[in-house]
Amino acid sequence: MGSMNVLEKKWVYPLAISSVVCIFLLVNFFNIGMVSSGKIFSIFPSRVATSNDVSEAKDDEQSPPPPPAPSIPRFAYLISASKGDLEKLWRVLRTLYHPRNYYLVHLDLEATVDERLELASRLERDPVFVEVGNVNMITKANMVTYRGPTMVSNTLHASAILLRTYKDWDWYINLSASDYPLVTQDDLLSVFADVRRDYNFIEHTSNLGWKEQGRGMPLMVDPGLYKNTKSDLFWVNPNRGLPTAFRLFTGSAWMVQSREFVEYCIWGWENLPRTLLMYYTNFVSSPEGYFQTVICNAPHFIPTAINHDMHFISWDNPPRQHPRTLNINDTANIIASDAAFARKFRRDDPLLDRIDRELLGKINSSYTPGGWCEGDPPCSKVGDPTKLVPGPGAERLRRLVTKLILLTKFGNQQCN
Repeated sequence: MGSMNVLEKKWVYPLAISSVVCIFLLVNFFNIGMVSSGKIFSIFPSRVATSNDVSEAKDDEQSPPPPPAPSIPRFAYLISASKGDLEKLWRVLRTLYHPRNYYLVHLDLEATVDERLELASRLERDPVFVEVGNVNMITKANMVTYRGPTMVSNTLHASAILLRTYKDWDWYINLSASDYPLVTQDDLLSVFADVRRDYNFIEHTSNLGWKEQGRGMPLMVDPGLYKNTKSDLFWVNPNRGLPTAFRLFTGSAWMVQSREFVEYCIWGWENLPRTLLMYYTNFVSSPEGYFQTVICNAPHFIPTAINHDMHFISWDNPPRQHPRTLNINDTANIIASDAAFARKFRRDDPLLDRIDRELLGKINSSYTPGGWCEGDPPCSKVGDPTKLVPGPGAERLRRLVTKLILLTKFGNQQCN
């Protein structure tokens, strides 16, 4: 009997513990208020979803919020001109004008004092320019020789002014008074709103061809570096060999440069921009090689180089020093290029009037119409600069830009 009592006692404790656990589980299962049902004491995953579970699942399955609409960019323009170009410059400036952008105009030292004073007077008297305050003039003129380093120096000088004066522009575009837009600024701004801000539209190639012997090796001096009057380059002997510390590239002197790349060329936290600037001081037609060689020898910027200058330019065959002057017979090719700009044009050529009328919707000598325009006559008052009304030009330009970016990503088009 004693052994039986001991055996019974051995079973009492396990039985009591098992009973308590069973009661606890039953209470939890039927949710009678002792412990809340759900996830706290769940041993196995429930196959029945509560209302909280359903709402959480819906939250988890919801797609992320849409990205914010792309911000409207800002362009910083340099428009350069020389003696006799005042009227051409004024027409280009008013055609390009948009209150969201910034403009710097330069009449070089060869222009007369009267021309520079007249330009300054017009800028001070234009009510829109005065109201917005985004058009400035380089009053201390530079001597510029197209084939020499003085043009590179002038381009860098202007970009430094724009960097210091305005903190929020995205791309720097250098033009001359012989250029003309083929799209409105609303077109340009709307297309570039979707473009990565670090892209640089710089035509380039390392296939120098005849330029290797004709430009890479001769040594020349540009008197514009030390004289107040313009004169031609002169050559010195002997020639030099081609560089081995970097690769030479060539291309167009007209570009759309990102702010980051402009800062790199001006500040030069690496020594490359300064080294190449000194090298190109004695290089024939350095404006067609300096920026190309900088960007294609800087690993950080190579992926940002898009091989196009956003221009339609027509050359003789074989090419001469300067491109052909465009005329009315080039209209179809100009439109088919999908480019943003074209060059070069004569003053008041009928082709310019046709571009105004058919591509830009511009009347007489007024500004190019855009969403910002208010008042009577149109564009006499400044409305909302962020209101864009893109037209057919945006479709053409977007087609070109999309193609160029795809070639950049998948076509191995950079710095070859």
